[in-house]
Parts: sequence; C-alpha cells; structure tokens
Amino acid sequence: MKSKFLIVLLIGIFLTGCVGVSSKGIFGTGVSVAFDPRTVGTQIDDSIMQKNLSARIMLLDKKYIISVKSKVLDGRIFLTGKVDNPEEKLKLTKLSWETSGVRSVRNDIKIKEEFNFKQSAKDILITSQLRTAFIFNKNIKATNYQIDTYKKKIYIYGIALTPEEKKEVIKEAKEILDVEDVIASIITVDELRIQKN
Repeated sequence: MKSKFLIVLLIGIFLTGCVGVSSKGIFGTGVSVAFDPRTVGTQIDDSIMQKNLSARIMLLDKKYIISVKSKVLDGRIFLTGKVDNPEEKLKLTKLSWETSGVRSVRNDIKIKEEFNFKQSAKDILITSQLRTAFIFNKNIKATNYQIDTYKKKIYIYGIALTPEEKKEVIKEAKEILDVEDVIASIITVDELRIQKN
C-alpha cells in the first residue's frame, strides 16, 4: 500500500513538472494548456525536448543560462540571445540539431557587442508595447507568443489559431514605433504535425 502511494505521488510530481496549467521559468511565460492548440501529447513532447535542450545548453557553458533563450514548438527549436563569437553560435546550433525529436532549428542568436543602455531600454520598451497590444487585441491569443527584441528588431515565436491571427500579430508588431524589422516564426494550427480533431 505504501509503495503504491509513493508511485502515484512520483508520477503526479513528474507530470506536473512537464505540463501545468501555466508555467513560468527563466525562458519566459509558458503557454496555458487549456488554450494551447497543440495536443497534450505534443505539449509534453515539446516540454521534454525543452528541458533536455536547456540542460544540455547549461552543461555546455553555464553563462548560456542568461544569454541564450530557447523555445520548442511542435518539434521546432527556436534560439535567441547573444554569444561572444560565431563559433559559440555554431556549437549551439549543432547541439540543438542533436536533440532527440527535433524537426527544425531556427538560430536567431546574435554576436555580442559593447553594452548600450539606451538601446537595451528601447528594446525592452518595444517588447512591452507589443505584449500590451497583443493583450488588448481580441483577435490575438497573447499567451501563445514569445517576443524578443534586439536592436529594434522584433522576433516573435508562437502558434496562431488562424492565418488571420498570424497576419494580425505581424501587423501589430509593424505598428510599434521605431521597429526596424519583424521576424515572425509563427506556426498556424493547420501546420502542426498532429492536429486536434
């Protein structure tokens, strides 16, 4: 009896570590399970891939915990952040491709330059303005998107419920003042490999 209780408890802890109602960590806010268009199985697969990749990146070098962000959507890996040299960027790309179950890797990692407080503040402002625009736009499910801004270029990763939502997200991003470019890696529900019936 005691061993059955222990097994049930361990399974419960494991499953809540993979998928929660909402998750938040060093890589940003997760997508709510209830509103995520991916199947629960795909979400679990992506979560396992995300944890595996994050651990392997950390083992490569602890400084990447802060400087590199990764996101896994439907087996597709998206990398952003800053590294010191091109060799590090290549190592991270290779490491991502070696992750079990990966379908594609998009590496938007930049090579570090001298710190510019004014530019960093502007990038944070752009990200905040876009996040707010998403929240107030009834046609956009804001929790389905991750936003990163670097040198006035907005990188958007996420899942759109419809092609119209994808267009609306890009339109909102282009309307933000001082934005030079919008790089959107948005997958529509129809493009997911395992669709809900």
